Amino acid sequence: MSRNGHPIQRMLTANAQWAEDVLQAEPSFFEESAKGQSPHTLWIGCADSRVPDSIITGSKPGEIFVHRNIANQLKLDDYNALAVLRYAVDYLGVEHVVIVGHTECGGAAACLGAAQNPSLDLNHAIATVPSLPADASLNRWLEPLTRLTASLGLSSTPHQEALPVVVEENVKMQVAELAKTVTITDAWTKGTRKGQKVWIHGWVYDIATGKLKDLGVSQGPPGDKEEPLSEEPAEM
Repeated sequence: MSRNGHPIQRMLTANAQWAEDVLQAEPSFFEESAKGQSPHTLWIGCADSRVPDSIITGSKPGEIFVHRNIANQLKLDDYNALAVLRYAVDYLGVEHVVIVGHTECGGAAACLGAAQNPSLDLNHAIATVPSLPADASLNRWLEPLTRLTASLGLSSTPHQEALPVVVEENVKMQVAELAKTVTITDAWTKGTRKGQKVWIHGWVYDIATGKLKDLGVSQGPPGDKEEPLSEEPAEM
C-alpha cells in the first residue's frame, strides 16, 4: 500500500485540506475557537463509527460536548462519564444532555443474542460475548444491558424485530439513570453554577435513513416546561 493510500495519511491529508477550506470560508474560525467553548448540548452516544454526532446534526465544532462508549450507557459508577457530565453542566453550562442510541447497534445485538440463549443463567456473571471470560472488561460493561434485555420478554421474538426494542429500551433506561446522577439532581434542586436550566433527552439514530427519533422521554427541572420544539425543521 502506498503512503498516500494509508488510512492514517488520508486522514492527515484530509485534515489539512479541511483546515484550509475553513480558513477560506471563515478566516476567524480557529482564532475564535481557541478562545474557549460554549456547547449547548452534551451528547452521550455509542462509539459506533457510523454515528458522527456533529455531522448528523449539522453542528459546528464547539456546539456539542461529546462522550461515547459501547452501547451508549450511563452508569452510576462510571467515573469517566460522571466527570464528563459534571464538567459539561457545571463548567461549560450545557442546557441539554442527550442519550443517543442507534439502529443496528452491535453492543445491543450481542446482548440480545445472549439474552435469547436458552442457557443464560441470570444468577451468575454473564459472558455476553461467549469467546471472552465473564469477567472480561467488555462482558462486564455489557452485562447490565444483557440483564435488561432478558427482562423484556423477547426470547422468542425474531432478532430483527427484537433489536429495535432493545435499542429503544436501552436509551430509556440510560435516561432514567442519568436523572439519578448527583449532577442532574443538583441542577434540578439546587441550580447550576452558571444558572442555566438543564434538560435530559433520549434519541435513536436510524442508520438506514439518517434520521434522529425523539423517544419522548425528556425530563427537566420539576415544575418547569421546556420550550416546545418547532414542528418545522430549523433552518441551518
